[in-house]
Amino acid sequence: MLSLVVLMLAAFASGALNAIAGGGAFITFPALLFAGVPPVAANASSTVALFPGQAVSSWAYRREIAAGGQVNVPVFAVLSLVGGLIGALLLLLTPNAVFAGFVPWLLLFATAVFAVGAYAPWIVSRLRLGGRSVLVVQFVISIYGGYFGGGIGFLMLAALTLFGLRDIHAMNGLRLLLAMLMNAAAVGAFIVAGAVSWRETTVMAVAAMAGGYAGARGAKRVDPKSLKTLVVLIGTALTLYFFAKGA
Repeated sequence: MLSLVVLMLAAFASGALNAIAGGGAFITFPALLFAGVPPVAANASSTVALFPGQAVSSWAYRREIAAGGQVNVPVFAVLSLVGGLIGALLLLLTPNAVFAGFVPWLLLFATAVFAVGAYAPWIVSRLRLGGRSVLVVQFVISIYGGYFGGGIGFLMLAALTLFGLRDIHAMNGLRLLLAMLMNAAAVGAFIVAGAVSWRETTVMAVAAMAGGYAGARGAKRVDPKSLKTLVVLIGTALTLYFFAKGA
C-alpha cells in the first residue's frame, strides 16, 4: 500500500510537470524501477500511466493549439503516431538486461537535452528548419518518444522554434498534443504485448490525470524556470545513481 501511495504521488507530480515544463518521465520511470518493476515493463507502464494526464492537458490547451495555425497539425499528428509505434516496437524487442544498460545513457541524453532547452535557448535561436526538415525531425523525435520519451518535450519545443513558432502557449499546447499522440500509439503496442504492470499503472494513471489537469490550469501562474531547474536536478541525480548502480 505504501509503495502505491508513493507511486500515486510520483504520477501526480509527473502529470503536473508534463503540463508545465515537461520531464514527468524523470519521476515515474525511476519510481517504478524502485518499486521493483523490470526496466522494459517500467518504461511501458510509465508511458501508459502518463498518457491520460497528457490527454487531459492537451484538452486544456485546445484553444492555444488552434492558434498555432502555421503548423500542419494533421501531418504532425500522423508522424507522431507512426513514430511512436515504431519506437514502442523497438522497446518491446529490447531485452530487459540490455535496456537496463541503456537506462543511464538515456537519462543522460534526456537530461542534457532538457538542460540545453532550459538554459541555452540561444543555441536553438541560431538555427532554422524548413517545412520538410521539421517533419523529419518530428518523426525521429516520435520514434525516440515511443522508445523512451525522456526530454521529448524540449526536443519538440526546439523543433517548433526552429520552424519559426514564437507563441509559447501555442507551442506548449502542440507539444502536449503530439506527445499524447506518439504515446497513444505506444500505449496500444504495450497493452497488446502485455508489457504493462497494471496494478501500479492503474493508480498512477488516475493521479497523472489529476496532476495533468492541475498543471495545465496552473501553467501560467507557476515559474517554469524553477520547475525546469528541478527537473534537471532530478535527472542529474538519477543519471548519477543509475551509472553508479551499473558500475
